[in-house]
Amino acid sequence: MPLFVLPFPSIDPVLIAFGPFAIRWYALAYIAGLILGWWLAKRLCERDGLWGGKAAIPPEAFDDAVVWIAFGVILGGRIGYVLFYNLDYYLQNPIAALTVWHGGMSFHGGFLGSILAMALFCRRRGLPLLSMLDIAAAVVPIGLFFGRLANFINGELWGRTSDVPWAMVFPTGGPLPRHPSQLYEAGLEGLLMFLILMIAAKRGALARPGLIAGLFVFLYGCARITVEFVREPDPQLGYLYGDWLTMGMLLSLPMLALGASLMLRARSRPARSAAGA
Repeated sequence: MPLFVLPFPSIDPVLIAFGPFAIRWYALAYIAGLILGWWLAKRLCERDGLWGGKAAIPPEAFDDAVVWIAFGVILGGRIGYVLFYNLDYYLQNPIAALTVWHGGMSFHGGFLGSILAMALFCRRRGLPLLSMLDIAAAVVPIGLFFGRLANFINGELWGRTSDVPWAMVFPTGGPLPRHPSQLYEAGLEGLLMFLILMIAAKRGALARPGLIAGLFVFLYGCARITVEFVREPDPQLGYLYGDWLTMGMLLSLPMLALGASLMLRARSRPARSAAGA
């Protein structure tokens, strides 16, 4: 154990409680991510110059799309957790799958759920799916940033034991100091990815449908796999192979191929122009 260990900040996961009802930081993270993501997405849709002509997604269309996306994230995230991370338990306790307030969400499930929701919405409205995926992908890191901070406040999803100077002893992680892997993910999946995607958008990536979406998927796969090397795997699963392969890595590997495929496809086609739009 290192001589100096950073104390874990004692922050109550419940912000305000009214009798049996409680407002939790985790719920606020979802709300903040959706609201700020919706606001920024509309701003991007209003800037025709970023799209090589008139924006492919009208700003008012995103008002309805964000509701579909929210349901896709929540339902997909919960179903993904049940299927990918704790299927045996929920087969024996099916009612427990409905108790979302007890935690248990999968990013990869929410990712698939949001894509399905956007596909259905675009088909109904006659909007281009790749452009919708681009605009959603550009703002998703905002939600990831707040979500990982909420994981840290809750003292969950901590990292493996470590002797790095910034290691922390988490209340539910035993007596040994651990990597604050939630903060690593907030920095990589949130701040860094947000900056890269915004720079790409300002440099004309939205004019190539699928490019931003592909870049997001590829970068997330890289970031998640990197952090998984220092993140403690879920106890009910453990390591899938040796002492390094985790479910998070396994689910992220296809994202590298999908992201690269989307980017190559987008780059191989002509960019949108004012005349073409």
